[in-house]
Amino acid sequence: MSEEDEAREWAEYAEEDLIMAKSALRRSRPLTIGSCFHSQQCAEKYFKAILVSQNIEFPKTHDLLILNTLCTNAGLLTGFTKDDLGRLSGYAVRTRYPGNQPTPEEARDALDIAMNIRRFARTYLGLKKP
Repeated sequence: MSEEDEAREWAEYAEEDLIMAKSALRRSRPLTIGSCFHSQQCAEKYFKAILVSQNIEFPKTHDLLILNTLCTNAGLLTGFTKDDLGRLSGYAVRTRYPGNQPTPEEARDALDIAMNIRRFARTYLGLKKP
């Protein structure tokens, strides 16, 4: 599989996570845990799509700061803040344990960060809006 095909596949998986994140927030009683988790997954998969497109290996990680650093080391300045990436990264694990349920506002913020990463990645990868 070519880097372009593999990057496109990562993007398709990211889109499914985006749909799940949005759907979870649209419910009469928003599912904030699921929305935050899928927002993080969307962002993670878009970062991995970028890295794959540049033939850059990455570790098995959910840490967006690590993935962003790999992009930066390759000369790709994403412009995302450590605060945003750190907060979104936390939802990969935080949402798996009781007592840490995100608020609807936090879930909307997580989705906004994921959408910004998505916009950047799709532009970088030359992908049309689905």
